Amino acid sequence: MNLGDVISVLFILYVTLIVVVMVLERRKASTTIAWLLILLFLPYAGFVLYLFFGRDISKKSVFRRRDEALAAFRSLPEEQIRLLLGRSGNGETEEDEFDGLIQMNMKMAGAAFTRDNLVEILTDGQEKFRRLSDSIRQAVSHVHLEYYIFREDTLGNALMELLEETAARGVQVRLLIDGVGNRISRKRLDRLRAAGVSVAIFFPNRFLPYIELLVNHRNHRKVAVIDGQEGYTGGFNVGDDYLGDGPMGYWRDTHLLIRGSAVADLQAHFAEDWFLASGEDLSSRQELFPVPAPAGDAGLQVVASGPESPQEQIKYAFLEMISSARECICIQTPYFIPDDPVFEAIKIALFRGVRVRIMVPNKPDHMFVYWATYSYLGDLLPYGLEAYTYENGFLHAKTMVVDNRVFTCGTTNFDIRSFKLNFEVNVFSYSQEVAGQYMRIFEEDVRLSRQLTWEDYRMRPWPVRIKEPVARLLSPLL
Repeated sequence: MNLGDVISVLFILYVTLIVVVMVLERRKASTTIAWLLILLFLPYAGFVLYLFFGRDISKKSVFRRRDEALAAFRSLPEEQIRLLLGRSGNGETEEDEFDGLIQMNMKMAGAAFTRDNLVEILTDGQEKFRRLSDSIRQAVSHVHLEYYIFREDTLGNALMELLEETAARGVQVRLLIDGVGNRISRKRLDRLRAAGVSVAIFFPNRFLPYIELLVNHRNHRKVAVIDGQEGYTGGFNVGDDYLGDGPMGYWRDTHLLIRGSAVADLQAHFAEDWFLASGEDLSSRQELFPVPAPAGDAGLQVVASGPESPQEQIKYAFLEMISSARECICIQTPYFIPDDPVFEAIKIALFRGVRVRIMVPNKPDHMFVYWATYSYLGDLLPYGLEAYTYENGFLHAKTMVVDNRVFTCGTTNFDIRSFKLNFEVNVFSYSQEVAGQYMRIFEEDVRLSRQLTWEDYRMRPWPVRIKEPVARLLSPLL
C-alpha cells in the first residue's frame, strides 16, 4: 500500500466519523455543529480529540445495569419503601408553594420527599474535612465515600490512612472514585485494599496506562454516608487545593451535612453507583438503610442525573425553580455555560421583573470556560442581570436560591457538561430556614465580590472580545 492509498483510507475513515457525528449519534444540533467545526478545521487531529472528548457511553449496557440496581432497591420491604420513597403528610406546609417541583422530581427522578431532616451548610474546606473525619472516627457499621477527584497529597493520604484505621476496627469501608478524576497511584490503591478497604473505580481505564479514552460521562458526584445516619454532598473534592493550599488560593465551596431520612436517598445513589462500578449489590442490605430518628424539620429531595437517563433531571428541576421565581434568583457557580433553555428561562425571569444575581469566580481554572462564562453573563447584563466576581479566592460553589424559600446545592455546575454528560447529584431544600441561612452566606460573599456592570463588560480588552466568540462556539463541548 503506497502513501496515496493510506491517505485515501484515512480520508474515508474521517468522512465516516463525520457521518457518525452528524447522523448516527443523534446529538443536539449545537454539539454536532461544534464537533463538525473541530473536524473540519483540525483534520485528523480532530479525530484524536473526538476519541478523548466526543465518544458516547454504551447506554444500553448502562441502562441494563442501572435497571438491575433499581430493581433490587425496589425489593426492599414495603415499610422501607414507604419511608424512603413516599411523601408523607398533606397539611399546610412551607413547601406547598413548590408542590409542582416536588412532584416533578418524584415522577421524573424517583426522588423521595422527607420532612424530618437537619441540614448544616459547610463553606470552608478545613471545616468540611474536619467534620467528615470526625464522622468517620465515630462510625460503627460502615463508611461510604464517593468522589470525582481524590488526590494522593497531604489531605488525600491523611484521609486514606483514616479509612485504613477505620477498616481495621471492623467497620466496612467502601471507596468509589472516578476513573479520570482520581489521582491515586495503583500502589496506594493496593495498600488500601490490603488494609481492608473496598475500592471501586467508576468507568476505569481499559486501554492504555494513564490514558483514558472516555473523558465525558464522568462520575462527578461527591457523596459520603456514615452508618446510614449522616450524609455529605456538595462541591468539595479530596485534595490540598480544596483546603486553600493550591494555586487558586482560598477555596470557597459549599457542602451539606445532612441527618434524617434524606440520608437514605444519598445511600441509594451510592449503592447504585457502587453496583455499576463493582457489580456488588448493596440495595438489599437492610443494615445500610436504618430508619433514622427525626433530626429536624427540613423538607428535602435528593435528585440524581446522568447520561444514562433520557431526561436531564437536575436541569429540568433548575428550569422549574427559575420559572417559578417571583422575587429573586441567586446563583453561585464556577462555570456559567447554560444551554438555550436555561439561558432563555433566566432571560424571561429578568423580563418578568425577577431580580437575578449570578456570582462566578474572578479567576479561571479553565480559560475557555472562563471566556464563555463572561460571554453569557455579558449577554444578560443589558436585561438587568446583577453579575458578581468573587474576589477572595476561587469560587467553586454550586448553589441556587429562589425567593428565599427553595434552595439547591450539589455537584451540578451551570453548564452543559453537568446537565448532560456527567453523573451528578443535588439536594433540593424546601425549608425557609435553610434558604435564609444560605442567603446570609450569599450576602457575605457579595461583600467579598466585585459587581460586573454593563459598562465594565463593554470596556473589556480586544483580545478577550476575540476569544469569547470562539469559546462560546465551542461551549457545547466544554
